[in-house]
Amino acid sequence: MNRIIQISLVLISLLISQSVAKAADGNPGKIGKILFLGNSITHHGPSVKVDWTGNWGMAASAEEKDYVHLVLHSISETTGKAPEALIENIVEFERNYATYDMMEKRKNIFAFKADVVVLAIGENVASLKTDESKATFKSSLVKLLRALKANNNPTILVRSCFWAEPAKDAALKQACQEVSGVYVDISTLGKDKSNYARAEREFKNAGVANHPGDKGMQAIATALIETMKNCKLLTR
Repeated sequence: MNRIIQISLVLISLLISQSVAKAADGNPGKIGKILFLGNSITHHGPSVKVDWTGNWGMAASAEEKDYVHLVLHSISETTGKAPEALIENIVEFERNYATYDMMEKRKNIFAFKADVVVLAIGENVASLKTDESKATFKSSLVKLLRALKANNNPTILVRSCFWAEPAKDAALKQACQEVSGVYVDISTLGKDKSNYARAEREFKNAGVANHPGDKGMQAIATALIETMKNCKLLTR
């Protein structure tokens, strides 16, 4: 019996050593797949209606300058391996959070089985003026996050709104905490007008101009990357 226990302890010790060594090497496998769920700040295709010709996060000057691709670049540089990424605009959920069935209508999101999920929504949610709307939004968020968590047990990062709004951000934070996610507070970014695209160049459409520009996108990316590092998802 003692011999069996000794062998078992040796095997456990080897497994722990391998895990520690893997983490020390940067553990690129921790972010083998990353899912970005957002709105136009995350991704927006060309639109004549708003005079937007890009096919990336509005209103970055180029694809590589939106926050998603800045995060992906940083992960690649840190781990030495580019993660597989799925970038999804879920504005329909924002606008119809009380009734929109993500599990049924966006099955590809759950089939992806991400290691890390970045939820970056809220800006298109109508103002939460009643206790009922606040509770419903939070409940819908928790339902979505739990479904994502159950799928592959990913690390979940929930970003606050770029255009800060206390009621929305409170719901996002509370829902994040309920699923043991990591909340990323960027509420100060919108207060700095130099983070807006209109501070960098002219736009015909005021809505597009009101989005984060290259500086704002970099600030969002930096907040997410620093959080990933603090969570030991990214180590050299």
